[in-house]
Amino acid sequence: MRMTLSRAAFPTDFRFGAATAAYQIEGTRLGTCGRSHWDKFARDGGTFNNENGDIACAHYDLWPQDLDLVKRAGFDAYRFSIAWPRIQPEGRGKPLAEGLDFYDRLVDGMLERDLEPFATLYHWDLPLALADRDGWRNRDTALRFADYSAHVCQRLGDRLASVATINEPWCVAWLSHYEGAHAPGLKDISATAKAMHNILVAHAESVKVMRELKQPNLGIVLNMEYSNPATDKEADRHAAQIHDGIYNRWFVEALRKGRYPSDIMEYLDPYMPEGWQDDMDDISAPLDWLGINYYTRSNHADNGTGAFPFSRTVTGPLPKSSMGWETYPDGLEFFLKRTRSDYTGDLPLYVTENGTARHDRLTEDGVDDAGRCGYFNQHLEAVHRAMEDGVPVKGYFAWSLLDNFEWAFGYRERFGLVHVDYETQKRTPKASYHMFRQFLED
Repeated sequence: MRMTLSRAAFPTDFRFGAATAAYQIEGTRLGTCGRSHWDKFARDGGTFNNENGDIACAHYDLWPQDLDLVKRAGFDAYRFSIAWPRIQPEGRGKPLAEGLDFYDRLVDGMLERDLEPFATLYHWDLPLALADRDGWRNRDTALRFADYSAHVCQRLGDRLASVATINEPWCVAWLSHYEGAHAPGLKDISATAKAMHNILVAHAESVKVMRELKQPNLGIVLNMEYSNPATDKEADRHAAQIHDGIYNRWFVEALRKGRYPSDIMEYLDPYMPEGWQDDMDDISAPLDWLGINYYTRSNHADNGTGAFPFSRTVTGPLPKSSMGWETYPDGLEFFLKRTRSDYTGDLPLYVTENGTARHDRLTEDGVDDAGRCGYFNQHLEAVHRAMEDGVPVKGYFAWSLLDNFEWAFGYRERFGLVHVDYETQKRTPKASYHMFRQFLED
C-alpha cells in the first residue's frame, strides 16, 4: 500500500519519527534498574496474564539494531523515554552511572545515524520507593522529579533535540487513580484530584530546573480522545462534555491559561490539594512546543446515576482496532485545530503518538498489516488538512517502532511497525514499515 500523500507535501523541516517508551521495550532486568510501580501492578494481577516489562523487547541490549531500523525507514527523529528507576533506583539520591551511561550510548547512537533525539523524562515508570510514599498523591514526588530531570539534562541535555517532561498526564492521574486500569490501580476520587494537580506540579518544577540549566526546546505531551455523545439527548451531550473536560481540557487549560475547567472543578474542588491555586503561575509558564497523542474517539451516554462523571461508554459504529478503539481521523484534525485556536496560537505542535493495535500474524511473507497502513494514511491526511488551515504542526511520530509490552494489555496487543517475536527477539518489519519507508523516500 502507498500513502496518498508524498513526503514533498510536507515542509522540509517537518520531522517524521517513530516513538517508543522505556518500560515497554528495554527490559528492566537487563542492566541495573530499580523496580517501578508497574512491576508491582503486574505482580499483583493488574496486567494480562501478569505479564511485565522484565525482558520486553530486550532493547537494552539490542538498541543498535533498533536504531538501524529507524534509520533504514528514513525517519528524521526517534522519540524515546528515559527510565527514572535506571537513573535513581529509589527515586532520589545520587544518579546511577550505569543508567546514565546507557542513555549516553543510546543518544550518541541516534546522532551517529543522523536521528534527532526527542526525549521524554516520564513515561509512567515511577520508582516503587516513591510509589510506596503515595506516589503522585504526594507533592514531594513532583520535587523528586525535578531533581531527576536535572540529572538527566546535566548528562544528556547538550545532545537532545527536545525534551518532554511528562507523557499523557491523563493516564498518569485519571486512568490510574480513578479508573484503576493502570498502576497504581486505585479507584479513589480524592487520590485522583491530587494526582491530576501534582503531575502538573512535577511538569512545572521540571521545566523550572531545566530552564535554569539552559535546556532548550521544552514541552509536554498530552493525550486527547474525541468525546462523542452517543445520541443528541441533552444528558448524553453533557456526559460527553464532562469527559472532554476531564480527558482533554483539564491539562491544556491549566498549562495555557493557568486555570482548570470550571465544569470539572465544580466536582473536583473539594478534593484538590491545599493551596493548589498558588501553583498555577508555574504550571502555565511558557513552553517551546506541545505534543498531542491521538488514537481514537469514545462514545458517551449518560449513566443514569446523576453523579459525576455521569458517563458510560458505548460501542460506536466505526471500524475498530483489536482493542476496540474506533478509527476516527477527523478527531486528530479537530484537536490540532482546537488546540491552536483555543490554547496555543502559533506555538509549535507535534503529533507525538498516533497508531493502532492489530493482532498481527507473522507468515513466511512477513506481516501484512493493511489495516494499520490505512490508519496511518488517513491520519496523515488529517494532519495535512490541519496544516493547510494554518495549524503549526512541526512533526509526526508513529506509535510504535516495535511491538512491545502494552501496559495492562500485556503482550497480546501489537502496535509496532516492526513485529517482535518475544521468544527469539527477532525483528521483522511489517507492511506499514515498508509503506513509511517508501513514503519517506519519495
